[in-house]
Amino acid sequence: MEVLNAVLQQKIEVAPGLCIFRIAPIGWKLPEFKPGQYCPLGLPPTAERVPYSDPMAKPCPKDKLIKRPYSIASSSRENQYLEFYIKMVSNGALTPRLFALKNGDMLWMREKVFGMFSLDDIPQKKNVIFFATGTGLAPYMSMLRSHLMTDTDRKWAVVHGAMNSWDLGYRDELVTMERFCPDFKYIPIISNPENEPTPWGGYTGFLDKAWENKCVQDAWEQDVTPGDTVIFLCGHPMMVSGMEKILLNDGFNLHSKKSPGSIIKEKFG
Repeated sequence: MEVLNAVLQQKIEVAPGLCIFRIAPIGWKLPEFKPGQYCPLGLPPTAERVPYSDPMAKPCPKDKLIKRPYSIASSSRENQYLEFYIKMVSNGALTPRLFALKNGDMLWMREKVFGMFSLDDIPQKKNVIFFATGTGLAPYMSMLRSHLMTDTDRKWAVVHGAMNSWDLGYRDELVTMERFCPDFKYIPIISNPENEPTPWGGYTGFLDKAWENKCVQDAWEQDVTPGDTVIFLCGHPMMVSGMEKILLNDGFNLHSKKSPGSIIKEKFG
């Protein structure tokens, strides 16, 4: 079993079952990474689970670390820790153990990062729209923190969906980005406005309807076309597949290394 080689520097609760984790290496240097990439985390099966979690869906081997990949949310310029935005799966193997950790506790973090979900292949002057649900926002935070202030020849938008306003992680930071960067627009969407303690004045429902209602076009005050815009999709598989179908019908096409396109989907592996 691998040695625990990292420490939980800080855990920030966003909402019940939603946390930001800042994890620092012990005795080794963080690798350089591209914003949008991911890194596996792990804990031994003997690690405690939070008391309110459900029984695991299936048992774990007792002689191996439980490992899962998570998108990095921190800037690529940050060299002290990696930040992760994680939702707890109550009957999962790893997240109930991660959520039981306290600041200063040790865990395992891979010394290598992975993934092709990045801005690398995007022409400098093409506009970028990030569609996310839940913690699918994480890789976009890394991209924005790394590139928003320097890539000034394009427009940016984040369209983030969650059940309620308190589930909109990084909301304050994104609002601040919008205030200071005129070419960046933040469009939060909630699906359960009836639960809000005060009336919600923004978009409600799901991301596909907001797109069809021209949420980004209204925010940018211009048309959005496959010729001038690239759209990233990350989050719930149903959102990704649903948005993909709508975008294909709107003339956007899937991106690959061999065939550059205007739709880029997150894939682990």
